[in-house]
Amino acid sequence: MDSCPPPSSLDDYTIHVTETLRFADTDRHGHITNSVFAVCCQTGRVAFLEDPARPLAPPGTHFILARLELDFHAEMHWPGTVDIGTRIGRVGRSSVTLAQALFQRKRCVATSRSVVVLTDQTTRRAVALPDELGLILQRLAAPAD
Repeated sequence: MDSCPPPSSLDDYTIHVTETLRFADTDRHGHITNSVFAVCCQTGRVAFLEDPARPLAPPGTHFILARLELDFHAEMHWPGTVDIGTRIGRVGRSSVTLAQALFQRKRCVATSRSVVVLTDQTTRRAVALPDELGLILQRLAAPAD
């Protein structure tokens, strides 16, 4: 991740998802365990990439996670919820970089950057993003006017 400060608002992100935290997500110190932060990022990625109203992966392909960076800024606590923001950071030849942030009570508790790669379901090898998908992703990445 770069050294810029955590985002100030969930509104900085294209896709928003809310996850309910469970008591089972806590550790002996009473805060949410680090692994749950990664699960929350997965929830946001899946909501973005697998939205039935806007499927992104062409038939016969799917996105796989190739890299995950996760920076912790504050603890999360139970009971409560976490708001997950996801946006496109970069569109590559066969990959997409997603930027994410987790907010609890409007406070940024973590930021994440992940790289997902479009792969052929049969060969399991990376494939180039089709031109049409690249254009869709570029539109989604563009800042709102």
